[in-house]
Amino acid sequence: MKLQLALDRLTREECLRIVKETEQEIDLIEVGTGVIKEYGMAIVREIKKIYPNKTIVADMKTCDAGGHEAKQAFEAGADIVTVMAFSSDLTIKDTMKVAEEYRKQAMVDLLEVSSRDRMQQLENIGVNLVSLHVGKDKQQEGNFDTELFSLVKGFEFEVTVAGGINLDTLPDIIQKKPDTVIVGSAITKASNPQQIASEMKRLID
Repeated sequence: MKLQLALDRLTREECLRIVKETEQEIDLIEVGTGVIKEYGMAIVREIKKIYPNKTIVADMKTCDAGGHEAKQAFEAGADIVTVMAFSSDLTIKDTMKVAEEYRKQAMVDLLEVSSRDRMQQLENIGVNLVSLHVGKDKQQEGNFDTELFSLVKGFEFEVTVAGGINLDTLPDIIQKKPDTVIVGSAITKASNPQQIASEMKRLID
C-alpha cells in the first residue's frame, strides 16, 4: 500500500516546503487541480525536476480533450494524469491512448459516480486504475465512508482512495486494502507534516 501526498489549495512555496519535509514518507506526489490552475505545468515540471525518482500525479480532472491534456501533463513530467469517470468514453480512451504512448498511466476519478454499470463500462474500455474520491465540498457531510468500496468490489481495478482521510479514519480504510491512500490536508495543514506523514506511513506498512 502506497501513500500519496495531495498538494491542494497551497502556494508554490508551501508545496515545495511540504514535499521537502515529507519526501521520505511519501511514495507519490500529487499536484492538485487548484495548484495546476494557479501555476500551470510549470509547477509539475519543477517538482519532477527536484524529485525525479518520485511518481508525479497531475490531477488534471480532465472532462474533455483527453489526449491533449494528457500530453500536456506527460510532457511536463507527470507519470499519472486523472480523467473524470463521467466524461465520455472517447475522452477516457484518448487519455489512456496517450498514456500508453508515453508509457505512463491514466487514473479515472470516480467523483460522484455511484453506478456499478458505469464501473463495468470502464472495465470494458480497458480502464485499470481508478480513484474512489469524496470531493472537498461533499466532505462537509462526513468522513470517507468505506461503503464506497462496494463500487469496485469484484472488478480488477488498481484502487486509490481520497477524500478527507486522516489518522482517525485511516485504520478503517486500510482494512479494505486499497493500493494507494491519498492524503491532503491532514498532512499539508498539520503543524508538523512530516510527523503525520510518518505516522500514516507506519500504519500503512
